[in-house]
Amino acid sequence: MENTTASPAMPAEETGAAPDFRVKMKTRNVNVHYAEKHALRDVSLDIGEREVTALIGPSGCGKSTFLRCLNRMNDTIDICRVTGVLELDGQDIYDAGVDVVQLRASIGMVFQKPNPFPKSIFDNVAYGPRVHGLFSNKSDLEEVVVQSLRKAGLFDEVKDRLGDPGTSLSGGQQQRLCIARAIAVGPEVILMDEPCSSLDPIATARIEELIDELRQNFTIVIVTHSMQQAARVSQKTAFFHLGDLIEQGETPQIFTNPRHEKTQGYITGRFG
Repeated sequence: MENTTASPAMPAEETGAAPDFRVKMKTRNVNVHYAEKHALRDVSLDIGEREVTALIGPSGCGKSTFLRCLNRMNDTIDICRVTGVLELDGQDIYDAGVDVVQLRASIGMVFQKPNPFPKSIFDNVAYGPRVHGLFSNKSDLEEVVVQSLRKAGLFDEVKDRLGDPGTSLSGGQQQRLCIARAIAVGPEVILMDEPCSSLDPIATARIEELIDELRQNFTIVIVTHSMQQAARVSQKTAFFHLGDLIEQGETPQIFTNPRHEKTQGYITGRFG
């Protein structure tokens, strides 16, 4: 019979994490309410610098809600209330003095469905640097567009048609364009909400390769329904269920030797 009492999932500092583990984002006792609905309960999770952290769990378990807390996207929902501690490099991101526009430049977001702007490929990537006033001359802006497209693994495919609409690209290319757009403003963290769910297997494999490359320079948090994808791309995994963080740890440990029966049940397909 399954033990229904969840032992709290402990953050890295309480589980003997590797000494070279550096916390980029720290959350403690995060609760989220949508009006009267208690969507997340007391979530405490450390997100390591230049690592990929995968958030897994069945639909409606709170993965995307938690992800949206990390760059205050839930602020756009009137009935949403977030409490607890959420820090980037030790700074409270919910402090009243935080510039949310700048925060979202530091913590970029790639959504489930590719959403290029109705602009050229070049202007899609240049949009953020222009809005934030990051570059004073055209040559510097062109350089950051080219480098962002290179980092997103897209430049060689589009270098001769930067003036074409971003919407003219294939689905996988559009998603890489959105990643380039996020990179262009120099973020420290990239959040990805099921970035491959609308892509074919070939485009998905390319995005997964890209995630592995990007983690050399960025901290990445990815929500995925695919446990195989989580196992392939992440170093840490956190399992959510019905608004609770059930278990977190090194990805191989979560998938081969989970500590909690609910985690084991989800991974082995008994529910989800």
